[in-house]
Amino acid sequence: MRFHTRKWVKPQDLNANKTLFGGALLAWIDEEAALYTIIQLENKNVVTKFISEINFTSSAREGDIVEIGMDVVEFGRSSLVLKAEARNKMTRDTILTVDRIVMVNLGEDGKPKAHGKTEIEFVKNRLEQK
Repeated sequence: MRFHTRKWVKPQDLNANKTLFGGALLAWIDEEAALYTIIQLENKNVVTKFISEINFTSSAREGDIVEIGMDVVEFGRSSLVLKAEARNKMTRDTILTVDRIVMVNLGEDGKPKAHGKTEIEFVKNRLEQK
């Protein structure tokens, strides 16, 4: 799992129990999945099609730092399937796992479009090729 993003838990991210609101964390996960997919597929036109069961195992409190990690599970014709994990950087506890997030590559017409990718690419490798 590659952890690319960190978020600082602020007062506006808390629920009534003064712990991280699950909806805020899910928004962060969805955004990270979109960014990861945009970078991998080199297309800013992507959408979330499906998010599997979400398993909350712990939480975070105000001031904690949450790391969000993504890995590719599978390359579809027009999709990218990811798995995600969020962990509390302060306690090292896993907060949440998601086994499958399906992101779909779109063409200019807004319909699914084949992306032609079959493996993870790193930006530094793309820069070296140019």
